[in-house]
Amino acid sequence: MTPNKKSSRPSWRHYDLTTAGPVDDYLYSMLPKRDDVLAEMEEYATEHNVPIVGPAVARVLQQLALMISARSVFELGSAIGYSTIWWAQAVGENGRVIYTDGDSKNAERARGYFARAGVSDRITLHTGDALEVLSEQKQEFDIIFNDVDKDDYPRVLRLVAPRLRKGGLFITDNVLWSGRVAEKNPTDSRTKAIVEFNRKLHDSKDFYTTILPIRDGLAVALKK
Repeated sequence: MTPNKKSSRPSWRHYDLTTAGPVDDYLYSMLPKRDDVLAEMEEYATEHNVPIVGPAVARVLQQLALMISARSVFELGSAIGYSTIWWAQAVGENGRVIYTDGDSKNAERARGYFARAGVSDRITLHTGDALEVLSEQKQEFDIIFNDVDKDDYPRVLRLVAPRLRKGGLFITDNVLWSGRVAEKNPTDSRTKAIVEFNRKLHDSKDFYTTILPIRDGLAVALKK
């Protein structure tokens, strides 16, 4: 989840990266109206430049969860809990979503949103280092969603495979990084980390990977 440059449009939109502006506008215009809580979160994220995946990506995440009948999701980097709610709705009343974020203020705000959305009983909140929390997990998850600091992406990849069930999904946001991954010799550490991550994920014998060119790029990797 990475804030976009200042714009009159929502901060969670990435423009003209993979689709022309009018086409991008059309795609977002087709999305069904969100409920009051999600709409409020989108507005808050735009006003305060809080990184969220936005509704187009969130619908893909939820659809993928429904397609594999996911009941357990570990989310690395949850911010105010926008995508967490979409996961929680997908896993159902008997499902479990683990929220992680290093900012206690984000976690407290997320807790309020979860209560209002009626999904609090499906979510476990952890405040602190998301990678550390993941490394402590003994169970296998149906889905692991990666949206932490980009410098940490290669580290995440080393942790995921043992904690994801066969047939489960490892999903990562921002893998196109506003197109900077296409630079021939990137110097920014975050760009270099994402480029390394993308290559290693595609080369991994543990995963079958595709990058979806939606918003800022979404990598979907199936655990073999």
